[in-house]
Amino acid sequence: MLIWFVVLYLLVSIGIGLYAATRVHSAKDFAVAGRHLPLPVVTATVFATWFGAEAVFGVSATFVKEGLGGVVADPFGSSMCLIIAGFFFASKLYKLNILTLGDYFRLRYSRSVEVLTTLCIVASYLGWVSAQIKALGLVFNVVTNDFVSQTAGMILGAAIVLTYTTFGGMLSVAILDFVQMGVIMGGMLYIASVVAVPAGGVETVIQHASAAGKLDFFPEADPWKWLTFLGAWVTMMLGSIPQQDVFQRITSAKTQKIALGGSILGASIYFCFTFVPMFIAYSATLIDPELFKGLLETDSQLVLPTLVLQHTPVFAQAIFFGAVLSAIMSCSSATLLAPSVAFSENIVRGFFPHMGDHQFLKVMRASIVGFAVVVLGFALYSNASIFKMVENAYKVTLAGAFVPLFFGAFWKRATTQGALAAIFGGLASWLLVETLIGEASLVPPQLIGLAVSMVGMVAGSLLPQWVGHKLPAEDIHEALHHRAAAETHHANQP
Repeated sequence: MLIWFVVLYLLVSIGIGLYAATRVHSAKDFAVAGRHLPLPVVTATVFATWFGAEAVFGVSATFVKEGLGGVVADPFGSSMCLIIAGFFFASKLYKLNILTLGDYFRLRYSRSVEVLTTLCIVASYLGWVSAQIKALGLVFNVVTNDFVSQTAGMILGAAIVLTYTTFGGMLSVAILDFVQMGVIMGGMLYIASVVAVPAGGVETVIQHASAAGKLDFFPEADPWKWLTFLGAWVTMMLGSIPQQDVFQRITSAKTQKIALGGSILGASIYFCFTFVPMFIAYSATLIDPELFKGLLETDSQLVLPTLVLQHTPVFAQAIFFGAVLSAIMSCSSATLLAPSVAFSENIVRGFFPHMGDHQFLKVMRASIVGFAVVVLGFALYSNASIFKMVENAYKVTLAGAFVPLFFGAFWKRATTQGALAAIFGGLASWLLVETLIGEASLVPPQLIGLAVSMVGMVAGSLLPQWVGHKLPAEDIHEALHHRAAAETHHANQP
């Protein structure tokens, strides 16, 4: 019964995605859903930005092992990221009417900055999307009781997500997010109510977690531990802002006001709701301490699915795995779409500037297929945990893309030369410390990269200019608005 429920759910999801694909008639429909999404759909799709494999399996397992201090990156950093990004994208970028963040880098700086930052953004998605594919393999393996191996499950999961994402783009993603958000929230709350009974009730679980020190958030009064703590928080909070999927979801809104409201609502719901899988996973340690102690030492990601399979009725299992599949598929489809759109728009299109809209749509779909193959290979051969794969994904954008994005928006004196110095300085210093010292570094390598990137931006912008050009400082975003409008008009000419 459980297997057939999962099969039926997958078929319905694919059907909804393919139906949405019939409404895609242009590259804009495909990339940002035509910018027609209402508030409830924007809220759902922003929520689904983060509520995927990491929130269900990664965060819950890490909380059971390390407590709240171990999950500072997610949900604390990630939810703050969505709120900050909402204010930033809605106030600064929405009116530019652009498809990607790379478009902004080209308008604000130059083609070279556009290419470099886009490559950083695309590279960061390898770990994120791979984590979702890895989780799909885990779910299929658990549901079929090892009949489908994790490897085969990854291949199957990637093929399913690829199917509806390739045809429907952001429109399919948004519609499925809206449908699946209800399944996720209802399913997880139901499972929490079921497992709370054998665990002794909600109050008992919380008291036990508090007594075990799992609710202690801040680290000890040690400056180096605080640096590690802040490093994890900042990496997710700021490193995730220059991300194409976050940008696409927010700027797909019908209006600027909806873009802002949807991001704040989605982030708030996400922050509160992430504690539900944490509660479920910790309840497992009270229901069957011996079994789950062993799982924590071998593979903590199995705590949640094992609890559901062994201690809940079949109906509850069907609800749980339906919710899990909803979360992972919502997250993986958008994060597969985002780097593919960015690569097509900001790398490929630069070599073929006169490409027609329908040709460009084909290029985006081909890029999705190519990126899916690369991601699947990375997922199959990586031994990192789901939580670590996601946490590490945003170090590259923190070091290489965050400073040019924010300084370009809020500092009128930022120049192309400063942006290039920030990109090369940030990436080089981060990679050097990460490679030579790694975890032995007292200061997290990505924070060193961020600091050097800031210094590079300021110094490169204030020193005599040898590279690039400089936009009028009086009203730089008004100049960008006019330039974006001119580019759009030129692209629409026959």
